[in-house]
Amino acid sequence: MTIYQNLIAGEWVGSEASKNISPSDTNDIVGAYAQGSADDAIQAIAAAKAAFPAWSRSGILERHAILKKAADEILARKEELGNLLAREEGKTLPEAIGETIRAAQIFDFYAGEALRLTGEVVPSTRPGIGVEITRDPLGVIGIITPWNFPIAIPAWKIAPALCYGNTVVLKPADLVPGCAWAIVDILHRAGLPKGVLNLVMGRGSVVGQAMLDSPDLAGITFTGSTGTGKRVALASIEHNRKYQLEMGGKNPMVVLDDADLGVAVEAAANSGFFSTGQRCTASSRLIVTEGIHDKFVAALTEKLKTLNVDNALKQGTHIGPVVDEKQLSQNMDYIEIGKQEGAKLAFGGERIERETPGFYLQPTLFTEATNQMRISREEIFGPVASVIRVKDYDEALAVANDTPFGLSAGIATTSLKYATHFKRNSEAGMVMVNLPTAGVDFHVPFGGRKASSFGSREQGKYAAEFFTTVKTAYTLP
Repeated sequence: MTIYQNLIAGEWVGSEASKNISPSDTNDIVGAYAQGSADDAIQAIAAAKAAFPAWSRSGILERHAILKKAADEILARKEELGNLLAREEGKTLPEAIGETIRAAQIFDFYAGEALRLTGEVVPSTRPGIGVEITRDPLGVIGIITPWNFPIAIPAWKIAPALCYGNTVVLKPADLVPGCAWAIVDILHRAGLPKGVLNLVMGRGSVVGQAMLDSPDLAGITFTGSTGTGKRVALASIEHNRKYQLEMGGKNPMVVLDDADLGVAVEAAANSGFFSTGQRCTASSRLIVTEGIHDKFVAALTEKLKTLNVDNALKQGTHIGPVVDEKQLSQNMDYIEIGKQEGAKLAFGGERIERETPGFYLQPTLFTEATNQMRISREEIFGPVASVIRVKDYDEALAVANDTPFGLSAGIATTSLKYATHFKRNSEAGMVMVNLPTAGVDFHVPFGGRKASSFGSREQGKYAAEFFTTVKTAYTLP
């Protein structure tokens, strides 16, 4: 079996490998991917540090051309890469192809941004002195990505890092190395100089820890669990390093009495259950006012009955498998916790078998939940949602904001008054009106508040806040 190797200083290296197994079919081995060591991580950081001076001063046309070439190849190979994504992560094939297209759009956007780098020239308070305000590249960037968006999240971190003149060491999630390897291979062949982009696959406790321990990383951008995010923060503070964290969510979807029932059900079903609920922006708290509660629950239950759970590659599949046995076990534990806490299991909650051996779980809906239950406070990260009954809009808003997280929030209503008030008063970084809480554009900022995020926003032109540092220069002619 071919071993997909790590890329360090422009060379493919590594012989120790781990099998990448499909959650849709545990007999399907996606490939064998190198397992890097702490020393590999140290060498990759050294290579990136050596490459930084030249790349940080490279021409904008060179950066533009490389990013554009990568965007074009990803788009041209969207079916192939989407198939790879669906096999290794478990998203349905249409979702996986859509994510691949998004990755191409991200690279295309930052190819354009490379040509739009700007600064400011302002007058000084002292006559005769000029002031220039510019943005310099930060330095060597460590990128640690999760398993739930294996091509989009690496793309939206790598592309701006390179666009603004940084060098990169990437450590993808151990469960999904295939898409990250493909992106790095594409960029390597697009003409990146040696050492500008380095890939070290392997265990977080080994490769990730070596990155956290290094004094030579100028910044780390991390997406993953809240617990690991805290470790990233503590290690970064020790090294006086810039850090950016995207972590968990317990996102609310408010449904008011005046909502269009069909719109509300579609938004809730998409938010809570598509992509197997494995999105940090998924809605797992459905906060529903009394007048529409029973109709909403009945309609959503009927909708869930129509959703087909099966192999991610099979035509007609709406929901693929959970990513692995460990995550499935965690989901089942939370379902038992919900029952023990007194919530009513209205639908699903069972592990199911399909033609191919995999980690399949019925979409699961609880009713009669309260916002104090663990299933309403803790991120489950699976196709599990709870309905919380409330009296009116004021109570709905209070319950929606009563969470340690603050990534995304949604409301279903036909009232301009309530929609406007919710947008202004929701304690979330992103707010959706009559739309799923999951599903965002690539050219606008992404991020949240509270325990969901720390640091500047990702994506769009706002990414410059993290990947650059501001310089103010004074000149007396």
